[in-house]
Amino acid sequence: MKKKRKKFLLIIAVIFVAGLLLPQNFRMPVEGVGRAGYNQESFWYYPWGTSIVHHGVDIFAKKGTAVRSSTWGWVVPVPETPKGGKSVWILGPKWRFHYYAHLDRVDVKPFRFVSHKTQIGTVGNTGNAATTPAHLHYGVITAVPYPWLWDKDRLGWRKMFYLNPVKYLNEATK
Repeated sequence: MKKKRKKFLLIIAVIFVAGLLLPQNFRMPVEGVGRAGYNQESFWYYPWGTSIVHHGVDIFAKKGTAVRSSTWGWVVPVPETPKGGKSVWILGPKWRFHYYAHLDRVDVKPFRFVSHKTQIGTVGNTGNAATTPAHLHYGVITAVPYPWLWDKDRLGWRKMFYLNPVKYLNEATK
């Protein structure tokens, strides 16, 4: 029994480390959008409604514009919510969840493997964005906390989990 347990724990450890080492190969998720399509300062912006701070970045585009996965990964099943509206969560490399919210339409099914070429939905304004121009709220959440990101900002402890997507978007739009 001890051998089976050790083997199981070793397999889990290998899967965990492999997930951390896999490259992201990040891409801009909204088709045809450059740096002018999002605000460089919107991540962790305060005040931001019932969320208190803005945990992502809003990428503005015409309603119905294609949204593609920013990295490869697995679609996680999530229900439509009052805040995010129609949304998609993708578990990608480095144990990061990529969150795409306020979609007009969702084009992927749960548990599907996706790549940069996969259209996961279209830009919209569902959820609590019903009175705003069409946009994609995009966030990156890590399942493995980064304690060095914790700061004294409002809810700064949450920065261990919510990564700044602007950094990745800027790289993708060079």
